[in-house]
Amino acid sequence: MKQFQIVYRGEKEFTEELEKFRKNWEHMPDMMFQIFSEILKEDTIKKVSSPIEKVFPDVPWFGCSTSGNLVDCQLAAPVTVVATVFENESSRFKVLQYEYDEDSIEQITQKITEDAEANPWVKAIEMYFTIPEGSYTRFCDGLKNIRSGVHIFGGVSCSDDITSSDCCVFSCAGGYSEKSIIVVFYGGDDFYVDSIKVTGWKPLGRRFSVTKSEGSLLQELDGIPAYDVYHKYLDINNDENFFYNTLEFPLLYEHNGTTILRVPVASNADKSILMSSDIDVGSTVTISYGDPKTIVESIALDSKRIQKFCPDLLHIFSCAARRTFWTSTDPTYELEPFKDIAPSAGFFSHGEFLRENDCLNQNNVTLVIAAMREGEAEQAELQNDAEIRTSRSKIPLVSRFATFITATSLELEEMNKKLMRAAVTDRMTELYNRAETNKRIGKSLADIESEKLSLIMMDIDNFKRVNDTYGHQEGDNVIIALSDILRNEQERAPEKISAGRWGGEEFMLVLSGTGLEEAAAVADNIRKSFAGIKFTASGSQTVSVGVTEANPEDTFDILCTRVDTALYEAKKTGKNKVVTL
Repeated sequence: MKQFQIVYRGEKEFTEELEKFRKNWEHMPDMMFQIFSEILKEDTIKKVSSPIEKVFPDVPWFGCSTSGNLVDCQLAAPVTVVATVFENESSRFKVLQYEYDEDSIEQITQKITEDAEANPWVKAIEMYFTIPEGSYTRFCDGLKNIRSGVHIFGGVSCSDDITSSDCCVFSCAGGYSEKSIIVVFYGGDDFYVDSIKVTGWKPLGRRFSVTKSEGSLLQELDGIPAYDVYHKYLDINNDENFFYNTLEFPLLYEHNGTTILRVPVASNADKSILMSSDIDVGSTVTISYGDPKTIVESIALDSKRIQKFCPDLLHIFSCAARRTFWTSTDPTYELEPFKDIAPSAGFFSHGEFLRENDCLNQNNVTLVIAAMREGEAEQAELQNDAEIRTSRSKIPLVSRFATFITATSLELEEMNKKLMRAAVTDRMTELYNRAETNKRIGKSLADIESEKLSLIMMDIDNFKRVNDTYGHQEGDNVIIALSDILRNEQERAPEKISAGRWGGEEFMLVLSGTGLEEAAAVADNIRKSFAGIKFTASGSQTVSVGVTEANPEDTFDILCTRVDTALYEAKKTGKNKVVTL
């Protein structure tokens, strides 16, 4: 594969350049043209595509609007045309275009999946999006059945105003469109692909749990409005500049086995935040910041991987926010290590896509690079990275300060977790204390109309005699042994069972969604397990157990009194037994 830039200086001159190019390369098996344009006008695109169709009537062309064009890892002209020549006769590609208005996302992804399945030669799928309404999650999920091993990558078209949703794509397959996706299949028997992403953004400060969300609408983090997190920690206001001000501080979280960066699209009057893809309740997210040292280190490592692959060319999709990040030095500074590896073409995008672990993910503030090659790899001579190491050693003060904030925040977070655990647990047994057990009984009792509830109360038989005869250390050993059994029972079904120390040698289990018969079986298993333990000094010990199931008319006091009565009955009638009531 070979890549050539054909400069566009007007329709007439461009046609002449194409004619010269055709004389040199018309003998090649196949070729294609990519058009990247910072100008979104349809007539401008036609002035570029028409000469291509005239001089190369059978050659596919496609492209998109951008926030800056890249050729050989440097900024290129506002309208950039790149020709790719395939030298191997077995190499194949196919250009498709789908309109959002004509097909639903589900229909489009089904067609792409079916087309890829029907063409086993496909090894890579490249995509160029316009910004759709709603979340990208449906699109990513819709391609989950693409066969394993097929690389998927691409970017969202953009404009010079990265806060705007204005953008377009265009191709020989469907023309100019502001609501389309272009899909390019690549492959062949002797065609090889590798793809990577680079972030370099690091967590800043504390972690937050997503406590309320609806699709791509992020509503609450740790129970507070999502916008308040950005306002409190970064002093970002809920106004028309919200998107621009959050660009350098995306949310970082784990998804599909990889780290994702996601920039909020907009903030709402109710202090919720609109994201470009879904974030599930229960996810852990952190505000992140761009660290030059980490970016340089990541790129140094990944450039070695790409260099070993020995690509013929590179396709680059770099978030427009990264261009903004490097403006103080050079907008293409981070691309330098890739410059001498292979010819490259690409653009600054509004969002980036990459398939990892057979899952397609939408990213923000990310650099995605696809490497392609025809034929077997030749041995690559690795570049000298002395200059990279020099730049690594220069750690900005702001980076050290951010690292300090993050470290201290995590320490405080861990300390708070320990304090919270101490507030609800018994120190000796590490089971819930009585106050927390009472709270859990009350909460479960409030849901009694929709879900069953049972209580198990138990007391170690003849415990005073153990203390008096063998000492309090042996008594503690007996209590801890029973606690271990109860904790294991809780860990077996944490969503259903809460185990607590009621006081002294008494214990209580709260079993949500559990009827009397099942609760009695659990109680008897615990009784048998405890009776089977041989203590060094005191030998075998036993427990008496009471079990009851809550009724809709029960109050907290009535329920607890009934299970206590059942326990008393077990004690009175012989001990080491389970009584239900």
